[in-house]
Order: sequence, then C-alpha cells, then structure tokens
Amino acid sequence: MVPIKESCVDVLIIGAGPAGLMMAAWMAKCGINTRIIDKRGTKVFNGQADGLQCRTLEIMESLGFGHRAWRESNHMLEVCMWNPDEAGILRRSDRIADTLPGLSRFQQAVLHQGRIERFFLDEIEDCSGIRVERGVMPTSLNIDEEAVEDQHAYPITVILRHLTEEEATPNQTATVADGQSVRNGIYRSNLAKDDTDDLLATSKLNEKANTEEIVHAKYMLGADGAHSWTRKQIGLSLEGESTDYIWGVLDIVPITDFPDIRMRCAIHSANSGSVMIIPRENKLVRVYVQLTTTQKIGDEAGGRADRSKVSPEVIIGEAQKILAPYKISYKKLDWWTAYQIGQRVGTEFSVHERVFLAGDAVHTHSPKAGQGMNVSMQDTFNLGWKIASVLKGQANRSILKTYQSERRKVAQDLIAFDHKFSRLFSGRPAKGDADAEGVKMTDFKDAFTKGNLFVSGTNVDYGASTIVAKAGDASVQGDGTDVLVGDEKNRLISNQELAPGLVVGKRIPSVKILSQADARPWHLQELLPSNGRWRVLVFPGDVQSQAQAAQLIDVANSFDASNSFVYCFTPAGGPIDAVFEIFAIHRAPRTAVTIFDFPSIFRRFSETDGYDYDKIYVDDISYHEGHGKIYEEFGIAEHGCIVVVRPDQHVSYIGSLSEPAAVTQFFSAFMVPQME
Repeated sequence: MVPIKESCVDVLIIGAGPAGLMMAAWMAKCGINTRIIDKRGTKVFNGQADGLQCRTLEIMESLGFGHRAWRESNHMLEVCMWNPDEAGILRRSDRIADTLPGLSRFQQAVLHQGRIERFFLDEIEDCSGIRVERGVMPTSLNIDEEAVEDQHAYPITVILRHLTEEEATPNQTATVADGQSVRNGIYRSNLAKDDTDDLLATSKLNEKANTEEIVHAKYMLGADGAHSWTRKQIGLSLEGESTDYIWGVLDIVPITDFPDIRMRCAIHSANSGSVMIIPRENKLVRVYVQLTTTQKIGDEAGGRADRSKVSPEVIIGEAQKILAPYKISYKKLDWWTAYQIGQRVGTEFSVHERVFLAGDAVHTHSPKAGQGMNVSMQDTFNLGWKIASVLKGQANRSILKTYQSERRKVAQDLIAFDHKFSRLFSGRPAKGDADAEGVKMTDFKDAFTKGNLFVSGTNVDYGASTIVAKAGDASVQGDGTDVLVGDEKNRLISNQELAPGLVVGKRIPSVKILSQADARPWHLQELLPSNGRWRVLVFPGDVQSQAQAAQLIDVANSFDASNSFVYCFTPAGGPIDAVFEIFAIHRAPRTAVTIFDFPSIFRRFSETDGYDYDKIYVDDISYHEGHGKIYEEFGIAEHGCIVVVRPDQHVSYIGSLSEPAAVTQFFSAFMVPQME
C-alpha cells in the first residue's frame, strides 16, 4: 500500500475565486509558502460578477494589473432612472453621475469575472511559484487547539481529495429555445443546493480519483462561497434572512429600441416589476430582471425558489413586460443565472485567528449594488498582508483580530444598505403621495445617490485598534471584537486636526505630487504598491523656512536613531526599507531646492546604485498635469505633520513633526523586535 502523502504549508487557501486569488496575490508578493485549491476543474470564463468599484480598481493597480482591467472594462459614467408617469407610461425621470466626481482616479467599471481571475493568475505566476490546483477539494479539517498560539506550529490538518476532470466540471450549459448551448451560473446560484457531498461520494467510487493527501498548515482561508465547506467544518453560521424577491440575469447582445441601453439604468414599471441594465464590454449588456411568476419550493415566506421554473425565455419575457412600450430581444445569449435576494453575515470571521473566512462564505446580499466580488476581494486584501507580516516574524498575532473587527463591520454596514436598497429597487412605484405601500422615486434616488459613495469602497473607515491610532471606542467603531492591546491610559491617539482631509482609518486618497529629482508627476497611491511595506509620510511644509527645515532634521535624526522603529523592527542584514519606506512631501517651490537640501534618510546612498531619488516629492505644479495641491486637499497646515500608512493604504496614524518618537511608540504596540 502506497503511504499517503503529507506536507506542510504556511497558508492553505480553499477556493480560487476572486477572494481566494486576492489572498494568493498577497502571499505571492510577500514570498509566503502557499497552496490554493479549488474543486472546480477550470476558472470562470463567462458571466458571474462583473462590477468593479473605484477602490477595487485602486487595489488592482497597487497589485500591478489595474491598467489591464481599466483598459478592457466598460466604464460607467451615467445612471439613468426610468419610472412610470401619471399615466403609467415609462419615462426617463432623471440622470446622475455614476461615480461621484473627484472621488478616485478611477470610476466604476464592468468586466466579467473570468478576465479578472486571469489578471490575478498572471500576476501570481509572474512573481511566485504559486499555482491554482484545480479538481482538488478538502474532506476533513482538524485544528490542534493547544498549538494555535505557537507561532512555529502547524495546528491545522486538512485531508485533500483529488477529483477526476469529469467530477470537477460543473454543469454550466443548457440548451435554450432556439437550440443554442449557453453557459449559465445556476450551479453557483443560491437557488442551487451545495454539491460538495455529491462530489465526494462520486470521487470515492472512482479509483482513478481516489487519491488523498494530508496537508498541515499554519493558516487557512475559506474563500469557498456561500455554501462554504470551511464554514461548516469550523461550526460558524450566517445570520440574516431571505426575501421573496427573485431575480433573473441575462448577458446578451440586445436588439432593442430602448434609447439608454448603453447606460446604466434603474427601471421601475408601473405593475410588472423592475429591471437594472448594466452595459458591458464587447456590446454585451447585463439585464437584471425581477421575476414575478416564479414559484417557490414551500409556502413559507423566504422559501427557496423553484429553479426549474427559471429559464432565459422566462427572464426575457419578464423584461419585455417591464420595458414596454420599448422592445427588447436577442440573438446572442452569453450567460444567464437567477438568484433569490438574501442578506446574511457571519457570526464570526475566524476561529483562533488560524482559520479565516472571506467573501460569500461570511456575507451574502443582492448583486445589484455591485458589491459581491468587490467586498470579497477587499476582505482578503485586508487580511493578506496581516498574515504575511505575522508569518515573516514582523508583527504579533494580535493584529489578526483586526480582520474580523474591520471587515465584519463593513459586512454589517453592507447588509444594512443592501436591505434598504434591494427593497426600494424591487418594490412597486408609489402611485402618489398617499400610497404608503409603494416606493417613492424621490426616496429611491436619494438612497441611490447616497449609496454611490458607500459602494465605491473609498469610504470604508476602520475603527480604532492596535494598528489604527484614532480616538473613540474601538468596540463601537468595529464589530465589537477586542482589538486594543495594552494600557488604555497610554494609548496613542492621532491628531486628526493636523490633516482633517486625511481621515485616520480610511484609505489615503490619491493626489498628484511631483518627484523632486525629475519633476515627474505621480499619483500618491502609485508610490504605495502592495508589497507588504508600511509607509511613513513626512509633510514638512515649506523647507525654505528655517523652523520647518530644523523640524525636518529633528524628525530624520529621530528616525535614524538606533532605537527607532526603523532599526528595531527591520531584519538585520536586509534592505533598510524591507519593512518601512519613509517619504518626504514638501511644499517649497520645486526649483528652489534639490534633494541634497534634505536629510540623508530620504536619499539613502548605495555604493552600487548611488542615491535613492524616489523618496522626496513636492506639492507643486507640473508641466502637463496641473497642480495636485495635496497640502490643501489634506488640510495640512504650514507646520506639517507625519502620516503612517498601512500596507493596504489605510491611514494608521497622524502626528506632529515635533513628536517623531510617537511613530516608534505606535509600531512598538504590535511589531516584533528583530534580533541582531
């Protein structure tokens, strides 16, 4: 008998959708020993999620492939609202900007999930040996609870089973009325039951596939969807409800006389339901259609819809009724699915801060706000760098508690928003001010407009914790998890007044600044790629002022001292900026100074490569791209400030130039001293 294979890995990822791939990308960038498996034999090629919000595009750019998504995607610039007039005839009632102007250097866009997964796979392969192992699924999970606090232990044991190609290929095709075979996403919809047990039973009967291995892991991520096997194994659950609202989705090349078919549209008919139109790449249009004729399995409210009653013909028929008097049909159908609106969030996001859940495994909601894929990826964008820094011995395990505190609060806020928005969208339009049961279109527009800022992802505000030095009650600002360590009386608090336009806990906005060395304009976010490093931004003001120049020298001397964070928490013998990068962004006229007017910590010298020209920037006008006015945008006064930015671009601390030692105090709360 051949002995069963055993191996150890730092991180095991279950599920190779966008959330799992985001985690794998972090591990690849940070050099972490990682495996990622998926029970499906192939990645997504059609359909599924398609919305890309501003913050997601910023994150993708920080990973190195945002430009690919931006170039291929269809950009969403305007939303048109269509509602019945007094006679019940469908009319365009309003237009608004799809993305709040000035919010980000990107606007909302749409591109199907398969291309996004391709970008991740290419980036992961370019910088690591990590490869998605397909047709592999876990069969058992055990956690050694006595070893979970041992940083050197592998407390997680998982048995993996390898499937045949046939078993690993979901039935994604169906023959529609005209005989064409079309891909569908029903197998991933919440109208379909979980097929994990069926796959396991089939694989056990097939000798070719009946191979197993044992994997021991330090950390594990379950990014395995709404039916999450991982969630069930660790005994966690989702809290929330299903509604009676059932929607069908078609990706078609439309044949229509509807004038706004290439605009994002929210359409309410008088009596036939609602439609959302999302124009996509390659002439495709995604049509979300409220289904009013679908029967449910069971009579109780919120019962699961009978998926046998759903088909592309049913969906387009409903769309034709809603859009009347306009006509819509198609010859090309690329993909379709259906789902029942439900809002649920996990009771917890991890066990022992060893096995984590992300994405649909811990929160589900309607897709019309374009949040599913975005929030899922942002979950693991939040988690990945934290696990990497712990595994590399840079940070204490205490920071892992902030994942649940920060991301569960986001999920709770999303569920609350989606609960209101989906009901407004699915409800019948009010027939007048006295119609209490109908949806007033002024209320819908107000919710839609306010929701745009929320769904952009740029307004996420993480609460106080060991890694976010802000005032207030940490438990109230998060989900209630205890994320503060140490003496509350000596807790470091940012001085938000030093930069009121730069909010502690939020992602740092991207504003244009110029390189002091060569006058090239850069977006600030472009200087903060996702590679696991912390950034310390020093805003010294006008360095022509003797007082400001003297303060900058004091800051540099403090940072360059042997007991500062730079030397205490950077591994000996490695690059000086392996953990921290320190930048100066001043506001003297660019032509009045050179890099040699700045302390050496901002222009380190190498015998091989000479001076570092990439750490000194200026708030000044460029020749071709205008003036970013970063001091004005952030509200930074002439006396300047110090800003600490996390590896995920969220602001951790704002402090005075006169207190540079506070930066070392901040890092000392959670970072691990490095021994000589």
